[in-house]
Amino acid sequence: MEKNTKKGFFFKKYEAPNLSPFDKLFEIFKELITHTSGDFEEAIDWLRQLDVEYKLTDANYTIDDFIEDLKKKGYIREELKDDGTSGTGITAKTERAIRQQALDQIFGNLNKSGSGNHKTKYSGSGDEQTGEFRAYNFGDSLDTISLTESLRNAQINNGVDDFHLTENDLVVEDSQFKSQMSTVLMIDISHSMILYGEDRITPAKKVAMALAELITTRYPKDTIDILVFGNDAWPIAIKDLPYLKVGPYHTNTVAGLQLAMDMLRRKRNTNKQIFMITDGKPSCVREKDGTYYMNSNGLDEYIVEQCYNQAAQARKLHIPITTFMIANDPYLQKFVNRFTEANQGKAFYTGLKGLGEMIFEDYETNRKKKIK
Repeated sequence: MEKNTKKGFFFKKYEAPNLSPFDKLFEIFKELITHTSGDFEEAIDWLRQLDVEYKLTDANYTIDDFIEDLKKKGYIREELKDDGTSGTGITAKTERAIRQQALDQIFGNLNKSGSGNHKTKYSGSGDEQTGEFRAYNFGDSLDTISLTESLRNAQINNGVDDFHLTENDLVVEDSQFKSQMSTVLMIDISHSMILYGEDRITPAKKVAMALAELITTRYPKDTIDILVFGNDAWPIAIKDLPYLKVGPYHTNTVAGLQLAMDMLRRKRNTNKQIFMITDGKPSCVREKDGTYYMNSNGLDEYIVEQCYNQAAQARKLHIPITTFMIANDPYLQKFVNRFTEANQGKAFYTGLKGLGEMIFEDYETNRKKKIK
């Protein structure tokens, strides 16, 4: 009896992954702990409020059960607060989980690899064979010569009876350099990052955590350093990103650029770049005597000229600056345009939505070319 087999697509209602009660709450908790800058008590208060509104738990598994599981699994620990009282803080395990979640949210589920796997368009004495051959050139390393292909050429060109090998018979197996990139990510933590009822610092933190996780896991040959700038600029460790807060600061873009270039001068990689996330105009510089000159009214010519000078200095050092401006004021765009022209870098005028994807795409693009 002939059997008829039908092929096609079968559609059904979406079914969410079968997560345990802990995993469901942990996904929400990681988001909350990022918004609260690592404040565990505040995050749990928010979680309890969400539980009341959306019935996240039941009698079999409560918020208190969740907190107990966090302790057992090593995600939280007892610690002393700055005021001397006891409290609860997150561990390095939670910090890693937050960075991975940011990576998944912004850049998608990217697989790890043992080393950087993006190549430049330049061939030569690289560290990965392409499987293609080219004629031998003076200066090519002897260990790159393909003996089999070279002998084959010699037989074809000179015959078997009078066999001899000449330079014209030699071929080498081509290879490509894996580009290595040193990146400094600058994050504006001036007060304007939380003004006008918009939280701009949390998306910036997420982008920084995602980029750091991407580079350390997928491109371990690359380097990333992160600095924040307000009245001054200072470096922060990747592990400190979840705790990053906005301060009562002006915007000293010059100090941030100077520190970024100092960091990159110490790197041996040829390819270097600066990413700057900011939402406001430069409004502060530090004078030689240690005092601060500040002006928040419009664009102060004295301050912006120093910004242009730093952009030009970075260009001399072959360090392109990509500015991600989270603002759309015409006069600020005019400043960024001139700043970008002085550096010959790039600028993106963006809201908070899509910021991570834009930074990722620009990072990937820059890795695939020689920055000179």
